[in-house]
Amino acid sequence: MRHEELADADCGIAQALGVMGDWWTFLIVRDIAGGTTRFDALTRTLGVSRRALTERLGMLVEQGVLERRPYSQHPPRHDYVLTAKGEGLLPVLVALQDWGSRHVMGDGSLDAIGTAAEARRVHALEGRAVPGMQNQDWTILYCFPGAFAPGAGGYPEGWGDIPGAGGCTLESLTYAQREPAFRALGARIRGVSTQRPDQLRAFAEHARLPFPLLSDQDTRLAGTLRLPTFRVAGTDRFKRLTLLLDPGGVVRAVQFPITDPAGSVDAMLDLMRAGPRQTARTSASRFLE
Repeated sequence: MRHEELADADCGIAQALGVMGDWWTFLIVRDIAGGTTRFDALTRTLGVSRRALTERLGMLVEQGVLERRPYSQHPPRHDYVLTAKGEGLLPVLVALQDWGSRHVMGDGSLDAIGTAAEARRVHALEGRAVPGMQNQDWTILYCFPGAFAPGAGGYPEGWGDIPGAGGCTLESLTYAQREPAFRALGARIRGVSTQRPDQLRAFAEHARLPFPLLSDQDTRLAGTLRLPTFRVAGTDRFKRLTLLLDPGGVVRAVQFPITDPAGSVDAMLDLMRAGPRQTARTSASRFLE
């Protein structure tokens, strides 16, 4: 059924489902957001028939969720990429992922630590390029739930009761203390959370951090990499994890789950001291076992 055929014309949920169609369509958008943009690769990863995939891709292009970008003239071949309209679905994917992990795969309890399924998914990022993170240096990208400067907005009620939520200030301060050692090894540090940019700037200034904190307020990074999140007080927040990226922006090691925020910083420093070749072969999580 096409979306214009739906009787409930004033319901955004009904109209959205008319565009997205069925669960295969959500999975197609999920994989394209994650970087699988070519027809044959989508067929392999999704296990869907070529006919069904052709129909759904055509519908998503028609509805402006995807656009075709040619990469071969002879024979004609296209990448399928999200449009701005399609990128608007990333928060929906993040919400679905969190709901499924918590209420379908889990027991409904709220935590910021992570599950075994989330750990497998995050560690599978090793070898994957992170868009926009190419740099001449190695990069430590640590994702944290939230940190606030005094007077810049506080933690949600009950924050301290959520397992794994606490420790963001300690983690950032430890990275700040170790920053000269990381810099000497040719690595830069970046923190990222889903907080507003002004909140992150205020905290970075208050804590005198020698590196920037990045905002993923629109959950673009979370949705693209399918990073674990938890939702509290109406906001999706990262579960604590760290990615080590090589100068090409490729993930070479992962720390997740992290139960010792300060200890994870020293573990990452040990990993960097082992050298780039060892770093490319060894998962940072082994230092946390």
